[in-house]
Amino acid sequence: MVTDTALVRSTGDAPIYTPDILICGGGCAGLVAALASARSGARTLLVERAGFAGGIITAAGLPYFDGIADSQEKRIVTPGIPLELLAASGVCTPDATHLPSHNPTIPNIEAFKHLADRLLRAERNLDVLFHTFACEVLVRGDRIETVYLANKAGLGRVRPWVVIDCTGDADIAAWAGVPIDKAPELQPMTLHFRIGNVRRPEDPEGMRDLSRRCREVVIRAYERRELPMFYGPGVGFRFAPDEVYVHAVRVRGDGADPEDLTRAEMQGRADAWVMFEAWKREVPEFSDAYFITSGPYIGVRETRRIIGEYVLTEEDILKSRPFDDAIATGCWYLDLHPNIATAGSANQGQKVQPGPYDIPYRSLLPRKISNLLVAGRCHSATQLAASSTRVTATAMAMGQAAGTAAALAVRRRLSVHELPGVEVREALERRGAGPLRLD
Repeated sequence: MVTDTALVRSTGDAPIYTPDILICGGGCAGLVAALASARSGARTLLVERAGFAGGIITAAGLPYFDGIADSQEKRIVTPGIPLELLAASGVCTPDATHLPSHNPTIPNIEAFKHLADRLLRAERNLDVLFHTFACEVLVRGDRIETVYLANKAGLGRVRPWVVIDCTGDADIAAWAGVPIDKAPELQPMTLHFRIGNVRRPEDPEGMRDLSRRCREVVIRAYERRELPMFYGPGVGFRFAPDEVYVHAVRVRGDGADPEDLTRAEMQGRADAWVMFEAWKREVPEFSDAYFITSGPYIGVRETRRIIGEYVLTEEDILKSRPFDDAIATGCWYLDLHPNIATAGSANQGQKVQPGPYDIPYRSLLPRKISNLLVAGRCHSATQLAASSTRVTATAMAMGQAAGTAAALAVRRRLSVHELPGVEVREALERRGAGPLRLD
């Protein structure tokens, strides 16, 4: 609930909000952007369509902090708020520099929702509106003057100094007329789901055998045309000794198209149920199992990406090209999901694993609009480069950079384009965040 009367004026029944910074989307990037902005002293309003923050972690149920540590040395490459969240989830200590795994798993998704709530509520400069969509913008000259909101109060208006687009789909940027890139073939979407009362094998060899048998059952269902597509399947006991977490559903579509997204949600649930019933019939360990939950949202990997002041490329990533205006470090492999069934794997062909690489501030800066930043999977990158940068912890690091930059721009009354990226990096470093030194 918005409580700071400095942020709200009323005109009839239509509220008008006047924060310094508006953040649209409370996923991995938006949650961290909001915390960074508020902690930097800027009056911040965060709006999110769900009833909770956390995005792909909480809304799709993906428990991994992908991109927080490099695959070779397992050293943490996204310190700052991403590490704070992982430590507060009980996975590591707040001063950790290395992790046992390059993609650690949080133990409880509901606990992560609660953690996000606590951190958001603790910031006196921060107000939050859940169950709220940004639905349109008004642009005057090179600035977004007004962002329109839709929720139970009807249509509201926000007039901020800076807007940060963390929608994942670059909604704000697209409505504002920013140049956008969209691949002819988008990566498929995935609905994650969980199954309870499954008998767990006693040893690693038994687990490998269970995974093999689950895969064979899914392949047969696919060959019977009960499943349009699938991948893996990834079957693991992540949350409880008798509970299986599954990532296997693969649905073609455009998550930025409301009709396509609706169809994908329905198809995802249908496919998850086909897998569950097939395992219950054909895999003895699932004979007494029950379906716990899915989603609640399908996971979207890719839709629109802005064409920013710099477009990060796969060549930049693979050569670990340094940038003076680096504001975050990425390290995930080039994780491009194909629109075909891939048994035993999520990808087609051999994985390409870069070393840690820089993400420049300019890739968060859309062209044409002077008071807009973008963070998360819709930042300025080629499709293949974005297949690495789109993951959870990397999106968080971009969110911290965007929130910090926006607060600096407010304080100095500059546009985000006038703000030197080097100063953003230095501000992040003073807060124990920012990129690794690659030289």
